[in-house]
Amino acid sequence: MRGVKKEHLPTKVCAACGRPFAWRKRWARDWDAVRYCSDRCRGDRRAAVAGPVATADGAR
Repeated sequence: MRGVKKEHLPTKVCAACGRPFAWRKRWARDWDAVRYCSDRCRGDRRAAVAGPVATADGAR
């Protein structure tokens, strides 16, 4: 078996959900800039910062 075991990879805590996540090869170039564990968390964080979304009838 090649590579490094997952338990030996660096980890971070997601800024949106608070769960720990491990390094991925696609993040190798910008691991220092990675803050979220997934696209969903990144999208949810943007929505939370922007505030509640108004509906068509004006209710929130």
